[in-house]
Amino acid sequence: MTERPGESAPSATPTEGAPPDEEYADAYSEGYGEGLREAFREVLSHVGRGHTVGEIRVLVESRLARIRDDVSAKRRNILGPPRRPAWGALLRPPTGSRPEPDSIPRLARGSSYLFREDRPRHALTFVSRAGGEYGRILCVTTNPPEFAGVPRNRIEVLRLALPSPGLGASEGELDPGGLGGRIKEATEAAGGALVYLDALEVMSTEYSLDTTLKFVNFVTAQVARTGSAFVASVDPGTLEDRDLRRLQRSFNTVS
Repeated sequence: MTERPGESAPSATPTEGAPPDEEYADAYSEGYGEGLREAFREVLSHVGRGHTVGEIRVLVESRLARIRDDVSAKRRNILGPPRRPAWGALLRPPTGSRPEPDSIPRLARGSSYLFREDRPRHALTFVSRAGGEYGRILCVTTNPPEFAGVPRNRIEVLRLALPSPGLGASEGELDPGGLGGRIKEATEAAGGALVYLDALEVMSTEYSLDTTLKFVNFVTAQVARTGSAFVASVDPGTLEDRDLRRLQRSFNTVS
């Protein structure tokens, strides 16, 4: 076709602003595939940890309820990676310093957090800041800690029994099964409960790692179902790397 004076030849490229269909389809397909892979990997991890069908259903329902928040967080990370100082200030403060109040993230209901530290410190701060949002704080321990600013009448200490050959638990002490019953009762009560656990090393030694993992998985599923929360502290040096990785997979957030 002859080009008329004052006219330019038709452009061979798409009009500016037109949707790049191929690029969009590729990005969508890749994201969709990665989402499927992540979902099936998560289900397989629950199966591998010995969850029952009922427990897996609870975990999956909890995960489905958080999809919108997860997608929003992923989008924010893509558009602009979040700054780290706020979370880092809580987890790894300079020696001798204390985290600033505004630097401590909100303890989300239905979530579980594992703090890797030689002695409970950041986990205690985390619980102290958020304790007022829950009906009760259940403290599973062999050595009850102090929670700054939390009235003692709102804290229920559950002592882990240390069984001796031929002897039962001492009065007031509970084995993992007994602890599970008290946690179930408290998390299903009005206001829910915040469960704090710093006896992981002792529990794994006295009752085996498998029993400890089953207990932890029960608690994470229970708080997810009831809108409660679970915070645990563990010294990573007391567990083999493989066992520590198994434990970490049971929590929503590991720090």
